[in-house]
Amino acid sequence: MFGIIVNTVLIILGTLIGTVLKKGIKEEYQAALFNAMGFAAVALGANAIVQNMPKSTYPVLFIMSLAIGGLIGAMLNVDGRFNMLVARFGNSNLSKGLSTAILLFCVGTLSILGPIESALYNNHTYLLTNATLDLVTSMALAATYGIGIMFAAVVLFFWQGGIYLAAGYLEPFLTESLMTEVSIVGGVLILASGLSILGIKDSKTLNMLPALLVPVVWFIIIGLI
Repeated sequence: MFGIIVNTVLIILGTLIGTVLKKGIKEEYQAALFNAMGFAAVALGANAIVQNMPKSTYPVLFIMSLAIGGLIGAMLNVDGRFNMLVARFGNSNLSKGLSTAILLFCVGTLSILGPIESALYNNHTYLLTNATLDLVTSMALAATYGIGIMFAAVVLFFWQGGIYLAAGYLEPFLTESLMTEVSIVGGVLILASGLSILGIKDSKTLNMLPALLVPVVWFIIIGLI
């Protein structure tokens, strides 16, 4: 659990540093920070899509995933429930930043394979690399949205902790092909979060979270055939 704890602590540390920096930023400069975070999310999402799309074994799977996952998420009203929860803290913008943070911290090869490498081989390289990236990201997000970004550290801890505990069962299943498909869908969600931050299109990104499970179900079905 060493790498997971380090990853969690660095997100908390980055959030605290970013929150302190936010206090020194004039209100008129907040728009510039929002734009920066929006464009960064769009760029990271687009990069994940471009990198993984050529390696996809099932080029239309991400479309099916987004359609099915988005429908399930809309029926469950994931985005609405999340916004209601965050609204209790009195920050109407926090939900966008927090949802983006959760996606950036949790949806990625390092964050998924890292706990498995740590649990089975005592190799913390993936997690420590991920922690370094998350430190910088959490600073930037907290400087824009405030200390509420720290809640993403809790989500990451349980996410990576769950994978760590189930590592022995998950390792044979998390093939390169599956990770490619999940990364494409995750890239689309991160890009959508960026567009939402920029005020271009509010896609209710959290409603599309179930889309990440569709490739998993698909590969289970393929494996049984």
